[in-house]
Amino acid sequence: MPDHQPIPVPAGDSVAPGADSAVAANPSEVTAAPAGAGGSRWALRRWPWLTAGLAATVLASVAGWTVVDRSDGPAPSAPPSAVAQPVEAAASAPPSTPPSIPAAAPAPKGLPVIAYLKRLPSGLPADPTPMASELPTEILRPTRDLVVYDAPGGRPRAILPKAVSGIGAAVPIVARESGWVAALMPSGNRTMGWLPPAGWITATTADQVVIHRKAHRLTWYRDGQERGSWKVSVGSKVSPTPLGRSFVFGRSKLPGEVYGGLDVLALGSVPDDPDSVPVGLRGAHIGIHSWYQNTFGGDTSDGCVQVPQPGQRLLLENLRPGAGVLVLP
Repeated sequence: MPDHQPIPVPAGDSVAPGADSAVAANPSEVTAAPAGAGGSRWALRRWPWLTAGLAATVLASVAGWTVVDRSDGPAPSAPPSAVAQPVEAAASAPPSTPPSIPAAAPAPKGLPVIAYLKRLPSGLPADPTPMASELPTEILRPTRDLVVYDAPGGRPRAILPKAVSGIGAAVPIVARESGWVAALMPSGNRTMGWLPPAGWITATTADQVVIHRKAHRLTWYRDGQERGSWKVSVGSKVSPTPLGRSFVFGRSKLPGEVYGGLDVLALGSVPDDPDSVPVGLRGAHIGIHSWYQNTFGGDTSDGCVQVPQPGQRLLLENLRPGAGVLVLP
């Protein structure tokens, strides 16, 4: 059954021994409201993220000279004509000055706001390493609406709200420079935005999902160890599942039985070609969800990743917003 309904947000398989259903103590789970049933895309955990702390310590030392007489007798006297010359102490190096943090320009009026059913505003930089095998482990969570820039101290391009369509924003940090951080942005593909050092907190994640399109295989890792792997279906040649690194955006409870009665995990990514999907799905995000028919192993969806029900249950129990997802050829 084809995917023909957008999902508005508000909200030989194997499982490794010990893969439990414990819910991560990280970001709280958010449920998005459904917008319809479809097989491959929809409008719309635990990834404890390793927080990287940076500290610079400057040591300044002054050399002191101590003369110890280790001879058995008195020290010889200096000749009468000898004059002791003062020795100038070496000047200690001045303390280094920490690099200045580029100032954040104020946001102009009318700056576009990142939303669920709208494409990401233009002008933001591309992810420099979209196919990196080592996914980020640090998640940024806004404590207020944030202005997103195209570079540290650069031009304001968009607003990342604290919550997008009712779902608390949680985006992976992929770079740091001059006190600023760059994070992957939702509603776009392989795109990041720069944020100044204020208005957000971080969390860490140990989970990541890797999807191989050609092999039709989804594998879940925790702390680098495989916890489960399943045969899946991916996007068709007309609307392939977008390549590169993305992240779990949120989850949605959808009506009907086409999703196997299970919630859908919405990703930050969207179709590469918005016109390749039915009109009703344009603007909707790529999702990971189950399917009511055993069509796993094919290129049958509008871009979503269809997972057998046991695998989807385990992913729902463990993955939280911000968890990294990497799609490989």
